[in-house]
Amino acid sequence: MRPMKMTNAILKTRLLLAVMVVVTSLTATAHAAAPGITGPTFNLVAQTALLNQPDGNAVYSWGYGCNGAPAGFAPAAITNATCPTMQVPGPTLIVTEGQSVTVNLTNNLPAAAGNTSILFPGFTVTASGGVTGLMTQEAAPGGTVTYTFTASSPGTRSYYSGTQGDLQVEMGLYGAVIVLPAHVPGVCIGATATSIPAKNRLAQVHWGESDFRLSQAAYDHPETCYDREYLFQFAEMDPRIHNAALAQVTATTGCTAGAPGCSLEVPTEPYHPAYFLINGRSMPDLMDANYGAEYPHQPYNGNPHMHPGELTLIRVIGQGRWQHPFHEHANHVRILARDGNLILSATDPTKLAGRLEFTTDTTPGQAFDGIFYFTGRGLNWDMYGHNPLSTDASAKLPCTPDVNGYNTSAPTAINYFEWCQDHNKPLEVAPFGDVASGGPATLPDPDILTNGAWYSGSPYLGPDATVRSAGTNTGNFLPANTQANPANERGWAFMWHSHNEREITTNNVFPGGMMMMMLVDSREFVIDESN
Repeated sequence: MRPMKMTNAILKTRLLLAVMVVVTSLTATAHAAAPGITGPTFNLVAQTALLNQPDGNAVYSWGYGCNGAPAGFAPAAITNATCPTMQVPGPTLIVTEGQSVTVNLTNNLPAAAGNTSILFPGFTVTASGGVTGLMTQEAAPGGTVTYTFTASSPGTRSYYSGTQGDLQVEMGLYGAVIVLPAHVPGVCIGATATSIPAKNRLAQVHWGESDFRLSQAAYDHPETCYDREYLFQFAEMDPRIHNAALAQVTATTGCTAGAPGCSLEVPTEPYHPAYFLINGRSMPDLMDANYGAEYPHQPYNGNPHMHPGELTLIRVIGQGRWQHPFHEHANHVRILARDGNLILSATDPTKLAGRLEFTTDTTPGQAFDGIFYFTGRGLNWDMYGHNPLSTDASAKLPCTPDVNGYNTSAPTAINYFEWCQDHNKPLEVAPFGDVASGGPATLPDPDILTNGAWYSGSPYLGPDATVRSAGTNTGNFLPANTQANPANERGWAFMWHSHNEREITTNNVFPGGMMMMMLVDSREFVIDESN
């Protein structure tokens, strides 16, 4: 029995380390948001470029980009925003419910690529100019086509090529449309608002955080308020198809569009993708900054941050051929809507009825909006490292529960939204001198684990949490403030990743592909999503 218990303890500890890693090596400036360009008129162009991959390859691709400067960028607080003439995914088009939207598309693809177009599923579209295609009006090489539609309802939707989709979507001709609600429910905004995000905004203002939301609610519904938002577009890429397209384009350079021999015959089956992308990048590239100079044609990243107690809206689109089962560690995701359609109760249509999903189903051609929420409830130990015996005053912060058991009476407190039932509850039952006894588990001495001490020296939130929980700088856990890391970031990194194991590789090498980290930061760490 003893070996089995020891094995279980080691496995549990390794699992804890794998799922909950104290952040240090992750940059403190490369955050994410839902960046895009504002309309309601958008001038886009389809062009070629190379996409950088973590294995060093630069893959020939096609994508939409801006034909001239856009009307503006969003979120309003973001800096260094650009819109190149080709990017993958294409520019995120941000409009408001009820607006009349115009998209002018110019085809600057090679002549041999032929016509191209855009479909806007979920909207009633009028197309003018160009030439008649199978699914919509198309732009011939060098030509332009115009699409108009009314942003009839809020939500997240995709747009993509309606011409030879098996090739053109694979090559990168896809993007997202975000429609913001025209009327934000009053419960979501204002000094007297009672929603969780309204209270969380008070805490963010206290700590000096800017507001990077596109809106305060995802829909015209009081249950869709949120604190932060992120857009993730999932796709895969078979470089053999891209290389074949490049070879044929090169061989037909200078040909006249439509002339005999001036067309591509690129086989798209059998399909063997080697790259699995979120927002056009693979791990670890997707954790670098938005608009990073090293990714001139992949401006959007995937690096979500949050504080405990915040409602995080995730907008997700399946832009490729395959379904990608994606798992968000730390909590389920509550689905609000699919393709801009709220999921309402059959018995009470005023209430939302979207299910909680352990693994979100990222389906080809489908978008969903969901809420991710994390508070630390259920850990059975105090994640802030409070200790009534500590000499640090911040270690003795009170936790006054509201009717739901959370500390929400003081938005200015570091432990705002702490789960009070675990207040002052230490991590270890029989520690090696760091904290008083009484915790729910005994972990092996971190100094003798094969992977060394935990990165910041503590499982607790906050830059001084180790000192507070131990009451000294000489505990078994290394003091957080001695580590060579961003001075004020001590959080947890919960791995978010595809549940198809091959999809967390890049060209069959782990780690890579569809994998990122949800970084849960202590309140005093200012989440700056301006890049």
